[in-house]
Amino acid sequence: MTETTETTEIALADIQILLDELRASAARLGASLGSLTLLQAREPSALPGWSRAHVITHLARSADAYRRLLALARNGTEPGPRADAAALDRAVREGAERPAGELVDDLRTGLDRLIDDAHAMPAERWPVLVTALAGWRHPAWFTLQRCRRELETHHVDLNLGYTTTRWPSGYVAWALDDTIASLTARGFPVARIQATDLDRAWTPAPTGPTVAGPGHSVLAWLAGRGTDPELSSDAPLPTPPRWPLPPTPGWA
Repeated sequence: MTETTETTEIALADIQILLDELRASAARLGASLGSLTLLQAREPSALPGWSRAHVITHLARSADAYRRLLALARNGTEPGPRADAAALDRAVREGAERPAGELVDDLRTGLDRLIDDAHAMPAERWPVLVTALAGWRHPAWFTLQRCRRELETHHVDLNLGYTTTRWPSGYVAWALDDTIASLTARGFPVARIQATDLDRAWTPAPTGPTVAGPGHSVLAWLAGRGTDPELSSDAPLPTPPRWPLPPTPGWA
């Protein structure tokens, strides 16, 4: 079942910006993977228990899942059986055994197809609500945000020289707004968060520590990617919940 509401609307110009940003994220990732060797693919990533090959395969299968959501929004019907979490985990484990070139080609093909599908999406279908595997709903256009966030985050996780300092400022600002809105709705015990380089600040809770630092450092902490020395706080930092959180406001 699909539906639209005013809160799901987005301007077509903003869709094009999202597509351009997603394409740029994919290009940066592709450049990092361009000379990947089999040895590098088998080496550990920053994610516990996952090699770089696991991360690359996960990204490829995620692109497939996003394409499925776009197909659902476009056609109004399920495009076929949906893989559950166990099946996806199995696909990642088995896919990680492939040669480096096959891993990278699979990811590039999946991202190219996703972007092509997004370009072909009828304008009136972008507000249609679809359901993430975790159960929460969002408009079809938010799929592009989810994919960009996944590419930027896991690009860092690959440990191939791409660090949080290279996250585009526009991405950092959006991800902080989205993440902190969700944390605020859940009573995350931090009184003030300031991204010093973005001239932005948020007040998630009435009490708690005050946190300040470059936007990428703040986002890395909230995303569970470590605590940068540039991040300062007047009290011990609470541990953020598992990231990413469902968007706020939630779409019914």
